[in-house]
Amino acid sequence: MNAIEVNNLSRRYGKVQALKAVSFSVERGELFGIIGPDGAGKTTLYRILCSLLLPDEGTASVNGYDVVSGMKEIRRRVGYMPGRFSLYQDLTVEENLRFFATLFGTTIEENYDSIKAIYTQIEPFRKRRTGALSGGMKQKLALCCALVHQPSVLFLDEPTTGVDPVSRKEFWEMLSQLKEREMTIVASTPYLDEVRMCERVAFLSEGRIRGIGTPDDILTTFRDTFNPPAIENPEAGTKSNENAIEVKHLVKAFGSFHAVDDISFTVRKGEIFGFLGANGAGKTTAMRMLTGLSQPTDGNGKVAGFDIRTEYEQIKKHIGYMSQKFSLYEDLTVAENISLFAGIYGMDDGEIRRKTSDLLDRLDFSAHRNTLVSSLPLGWKQKLAFSVSIFHDPHVVFLDEPTGGVDPATRRQFWKLIYDAAKQGITVFVTTHYMDEAEYCDRISIMVDGKIKALGTPEELKQKLGQPDMDHVFTFLARQATRCAD
Repeated sequence: MNAIEVNNLSRRYGKVQALKAVSFSVERGELFGIIGPDGAGKTTLYRILCSLLLPDEGTASVNGYDVVSGMKEIRRRVGYMPGRFSLYQDLTVEENLRFFATLFGTTIEENYDSIKAIYTQIEPFRKRRTGALSGGMKQKLALCCALVHQPSVLFLDEPTTGVDPVSRKEFWEMLSQLKEREMTIVASTPYLDEVRMCERVAFLSEGRIRGIGTPDDILTTFRDTFNPPAIENPEAGTKSNENAIEVKHLVKAFGSFHAVDDISFTVRKGEIFGFLGANGAGKTTAMRMLTGLSQPTDGNGKVAGFDIRTEYEQIKKHIGYMSQKFSLYEDLTVAENISLFAGIYGMDDGEIRRKTSDLLDRLDFSAHRNTLVSSLPLGWKQKLAFSVSIFHDPHVVFLDEPTGGVDPATRRQFWKLIYDAAKQGITVFVTTHYMDEAEYCDRISIMVDGKIKALGTPEELKQKLGQPDMDHVFTFLARQATRCAD
């Protein structure tokens, strides 16, 4: 008997058909992937299989139990990591794990052996609040919480989004260990290297299954979606000689801990500058100083000609910022979000109206002017958030992992927007965990343990370190870290 059976499953939200006659099966002990673009219906499918949502039509069973009539039995037998962390940020590591154990009527001690291989990596931080952990550490904790009741089926909805490449590799090594226990694993991911770790994958698009097969078969058949051609920066090598950002011996210390430890670099006007590093390397702390949100302990810096120590309010007026947690208001419409942020930056009403119409036309969003942002697919939100961040024509825009969790085709579209912004003279300062995106940058710095360990063009770094691509460059440097990414 298969671990999962899905037959003609359908689900609708008002006028939106999230799933349409979806059918597939998963063998016991199989590592099965569900892949597809944003808004394809993946999360809806997961929620139905975990008995958190009722289907409108069709049937589905997990370990022989129907998702409707066998709801209680299914919940005892499955583990689920949703796309957004299910952890409580104000609870400690240990408190989160005990809470999830209690939900299933068990204890950490009773099932310690089932999570030991993973939990021992974060157990030294068991008294630390979860909100203070790095992305990689949170993922390990979330996986422990999903496994603490010893489920036989594990559902993972893009579990490594926002996690650096080294931590992602470690996470999938853990999944391989779970598979050796004959656990059935169903995972979705936007990372092609992770797709290839699955035994079979189902490609879901617009609520329908478009194909099921080996990773190579699906990635080849649907190459336009998963392997779009690389884009070239037509402005590469033509940047200004003037600096938009200057950093000299910058330090940020928290007690005796130096999150940023004496870094120096410059970024030219109109340059696309990649700021890379593993979780906990110090990237976000450095960005907070450059954007005027935090004061340095030592050193100096200028952004758009303004001193980060004394003119941080001026810096805020002359930059754009897009965080990995979007700065859009979900309960406002597309047009209302644009108007709100434009007003904050002091733009007049006439200019806002004119530029709003131009922007919506350029993004093909005109029909969604009055649509609530909460109802937009992830990729659309990201394109809108970026466009809002540069709506006031800033000198520099800071992008903190702007394409996390987005499919390759949508990421490609996003980078076209970045190139357009750079062409207009806007300096782009970007962090990313996608190493193919690192190849799109004019220059890259890579932080390790609070220091910049490498700085140069992608080609320069590959040649200097003798590595075939940026993924190998990043992994080579990140594995030299000595402090924990906590």
